[in-house]
Amino acid sequence: MTDDIAALAERIPELRGIAEPPQRLGGLTNRVYRCGPLVLRFPGAGTEAYIDRRNEAEAARIAAAAGVSPEVIHADPATGIMVTRFVEGAVTMSPAAFRSRPGSPARAGAAFARLHAARTPFPFTFELFAMIDSYLRVLSGRDVALPPGYHDVVAEAAGIRAALAARPLPSVPCHCDPLCENFLDTGERMFIVDWEYSGMNDPMWDLGDLSVEGQFDDDQDMEMLVAYFGGDPAPADHGRMVIYKAMCDLLWTLWGLIQLSDGNPADDFRAYADGRFARCRALMATSAFGRHLEAVARHAG
Repeated sequence: MTDDIAALAERIPELRGIAEPPQRLGGLTNRVYRCGPLVLRFPGAGTEAYIDRRNEAEAARIAAAAGVSPEVIHADPATGIMVTRFVEGAVTMSPAAFRSRPGSPARAGAAFARLHAARTPFPFTFELFAMIDSYLRVLSGRDVALPPGYHDVVAEAAGIRAALAARPLPSVPCHCDPLCENFLDTGERMFIVDWEYSGMNDPMWDLGDLSVEGQFDDDQDMEMLVAYFGGDPAPADHGRMVIYKAMCDLLWTLWGLIQLSDGNPADDFRAYADGRFARCRALMATSAFGRHLEAVARHAG
């Protein structure tokens, strides 16, 4: 890998003359390295089937201009190779870090608020149900079984789709894939990285998805929401966020199956997909979920 980075330095001047050896960082699909003051990302095998690197690069630059993501030094849509500025003094987040670092859910909520206020639109539109259909098409030619009952839950989600569509929020620039590891916390400011799935979307998707990824409890949810809105959220907005907690698991179940079919060794993606789907069904079966759905439906129109 050092040879690969040395070869890249021939055409990426910022990589030249870095004395420190490359340090491997995390990543479920991509290979990511710290190279001194920079971060170098090689795309994962097979990701070209469902990632548009040109859209990703433009979104990363827009997010950096909004002050929520590191500066983009180099981005090559043809290869997916990207170089960004390393954020000094930042901790890569995890569910445990979101529990132990005071104020971190609020800092994430504030970062989302800055991102969603960005005036330059992202080039891609992230449409939940269209993406479910797209991922199902990708999987249709692969020898991977859906979890039992998956299509039943997609059919059940038609009512959720109608409730959300009856009172659509303006689409805004969204991250759309807020894994905890995509958040870098300095203790004063939260940065967000990895814009592969970003697009114009309902803003409550980002908050609901982070709540799931961070395993937030009700207090963390409220801390994030209050920071985002600058006060207590309206019941319909809170309900919308909770609805997306279930819907993101419904979508990422399919993503996990695509990783399984690609032979990605980074995780047990069969267990990942089955666990996601089970969590989706469990949340949708709760009385609280029904109340949140009612709050959204009451506010429709």
